[in-house]
Amino acid sequence: MLYQAQDMVARFLAPSNFLVSSLRQSMAHPFSPARYLPGSRLVRAQLELFERQTANYPKPDWDLGVTTRPLVQKPYCDLIEFETDLPADAPRVLMVAPLSGHWATLLRSTVAEFLPDHRVYITDWKNTRDVPLSAGGFHLDDYVDYLLEFTDAIAAPVNVVAVCQPSVPVLMMAAVQAAQGNDDHIASITLMGGPIDTRLSPTEVNDYAANRELEWFEKNVVKTVPWRFAGAGQKVYPGFIQLSGFVAMNFDNHLSKHFKFFDDLISGDGDSAEKHRQFYDEYLAVMDLPADYYLETLDRVFIQHLLPKNEMTFRGKPLDMTAVTKPALMTIEGELDDITGYGQTKAAQKLLAGVPKDRKRHWLQPGVGHYGIFNGRKFREVIAPKIKAFMHEST
Repeated sequence: MLYQAQDMVARFLAPSNFLVSSLRQSMAHPFSPARYLPGSRLVRAQLELFERQTANYPKPDWDLGVTTRPLVQKPYCDLIEFETDLPADAPRVLMVAPLSGHWATLLRSTVAEFLPDHRVYITDWKNTRDVPLSAGGFHLDDYVDYLLEFTDAIAAPVNVVAVCQPSVPVLMMAAVQAAQGNDDHIASITLMGGPIDTRLSPTEVNDYAANRELEWFEKNVVKTVPWRFAGAGQKVYPGFIQLSGFVAMNFDNHLSKHFKFFDDLISGDGDSAEKHRQFYDEYLAVMDLPADYYLETLDRVFIQHLLPKNEMTFRGKPLDMTAVTKPALMTIEGELDDITGYGQTKAAQKLLAGVPKDRKRHWLQPGVGHYGIFNGRKFREVIAPKIKAFMHEST
């Protein structure tokens, strides 16, 4: 009943949110006398805080100034291409966005760095609450099947970039391709802050997953999508539960950011306030995950640690990570990453023992946390150029 209760509260608050938003906008209008009354900024700041705390945040736009088109459409995910004027033989990059609660637009800045000189494709995951039951379920093995189909749809050589969570299914895909004798289709694999071996430098996120029985998650966080959504009846890990976990992990930090936002509104610092809005418009826009996929990932990756033990399976058959020999491998970690601890991603270097040493790279970026690996100044100035150089060397 938790999902139903949350949905009822959201619908109950919607009229109040609309009224407060309308009032704030009318007070902010240049021709409104209320804009120039003493204390007007304070009132408008209070109204905007209420408005943002009660809003329903939709999927953000890409806002990259280029057109996107679906190359492959699947029930739970589309492979989309960013259309540019680059020649057909420009290097191709498949960015595998996390299926972990946020939309693929979380990688907007990551995509932007590659658009000028690469043909870019990305996995655009769909909100499970909008996927009808008739589409069937979605498991970790289905994730790998999607990646196999997506890479086949892109002309070789393909450079695959996995940000965080998809590092595991990307390596599974590479092992499947190696077993099929098709691992030369991918020129390089770049893993960024991925949970390859969560036994190393475990974080709070890792402990949360490893210190509970799988049945606890199934009982406490798996919910049923209510009747009014297209995916009614789907078993999901709801986005609103996941978001509450995100916020709780860094509650003091989020609280201080909102106090600063309030102060910026009152002082008239529009640039800082707008940066806050842009960040939280993305951060608070969440989606539901398929329950089967979520539970299997917890069990196989965070509890049993099958991948670093080289015991992972696909469709019931064992995968041999050492059989991957063709794609070059780059692993990237952040010094201050509190989601994927130090060494967890680098573990892929040892796991893919069949890849020659001269085709392997590792980079530990000082001074950045998890999001700084794929976003921000150090990503733009240091990490992205290193990835591009690595891709160039690998093809």
